[in-house]
Amino acid sequence: MDAFDVNQIADPTLYGDQARLQAFFTWLRDRHPVARATPEGIRPFWVLTRHAHIREVERRADIFAAGPRNTLMSIEMEEANRHFFGFEAGVESLVAIDGARHQELRTMTQDYFLPKNLRRLEAMVEGLADDFVARLRTFPGGACDIAADVVFWYPLRVAMTILGIDAQDEARMLKLTHEIFGASDPAVCRPGMTLVEHLTTVVQEYAAFFDRVNDEKLANPKDDVGTLIARGLPGEKALTPRERLGYYVIVATAGHDTTAASIVGGIKALADDPALLERLRSEPALVKSFANEAIRYTAPVKHFFRTALADYDIDGVTIRAGDHVMLNYGAATRDEAVFPDAQAFVPDRSPNNHLAFGYGPHQCLGQFIAKLEIEAFFRAFARDVSAVRPDGPALYTESAFVSGIRALPVRLEMAA
Repeated sequence: MDAFDVNQIADPTLYGDQARLQAFFTWLRDRHPVARATPEGIRPFWVLTRHAHIREVERRADIFAAGPRNTLMSIEMEEANRHFFGFEAGVESLVAIDGARHQELRTMTQDYFLPKNLRRLEAMVEGLADDFVARLRTFPGGACDIAADVVFWYPLRVAMTILGIDAQDEARMLKLTHEIFGASDPAVCRPGMTLVEHLTTVVQEYAAFFDRVNDEKLANPKDDVGTLIARGLPGEKALTPRERLGYYVIVATAGHDTTAASIVGGIKALADDPALLERLRSEPALVKSFANEAIRYTAPVKHFFRTALADYDIDGVTIRAGDHVMLNYGAATRDEAVFPDAQAFVPDRSPNNHLAFGYGPHQCLGQFIAKLEIEAFFRAFARDVSAVRPDGPALYTESAFVSGIRALPVRLEMAA
């Protein structure tokens, strides 16, 4: 008898228990690599968990569309989104737009995020990393929830700086981001609201917030991504209001929540293995591969969906035209066929061609700046922190889409 059921993939509580989650992913990869899921209240879909299968699908953008079904949602939520927002995903962002339109929208800000142009952001990012790590000295006895007290705020400030949004709006943005990604977690969902009521309210508040930002950018344009989005594309190809909102949301939310989750995951690895921090302190060049391993090991974005435009065979299973496929990056990053000792945090892992940023035409636009931020944080952390120990259990967000550690109590010893 199987230890798991494929339909558990839609259970948010699974993602709050890392040992259970990884055991489930291993079971899927080993025994049901192309699995059919039919959770109650959710449209059926296929689940892919092997690295090779996901890369294959991502390469075939001609066969597998990114939208309109893009993430796991109940039928009730999809219908509510169509009613309130005209789009079943709720937000029409780059991750759910395909073809020439996707490329046009991506090109609008792509140069800003390319490695060759990130040099102008390096000083800002490193300065912020230094500032936020310095905050660790302010906690009495070195005790803090390093996730909620410090780490969540660092990539948020970077994202807000890139967008050109005032620091006074950060607390609101952080709250809205946690509410949209962690909506299925009872600790996050607004009291007295159903999940549908919560999500539609949060998206409406996002829209109102960014409408104001857009007006300000048009009135006072600056050299920032917010102004690029506000100006949009020229002529008849101008952004629709839904596309504009989606662009703001993807830069503001994906630009900080997933980066923060990777950093917190790396800190937990340091807290669990004291020798690891000593090694990071004595080998500064290790930071780059350590940061990449933190991204692989954490894999904050657990999945995206694709929709088959034609019949396609994967591992002897025929995906029919119109079928939906969940690409489970959270499972693929622990695939033993690609990553030896995949369940271990290996700071010098090489090669490390994980799929935490996706693959193919929809690969994460901000992956290079995310790596820059993570590396800068751990350089400062290794310099200023001599020891980090767990001071309570790590708590994970119960979410099948984007999830990571939401609370990490630690006790720190700062370097002299």
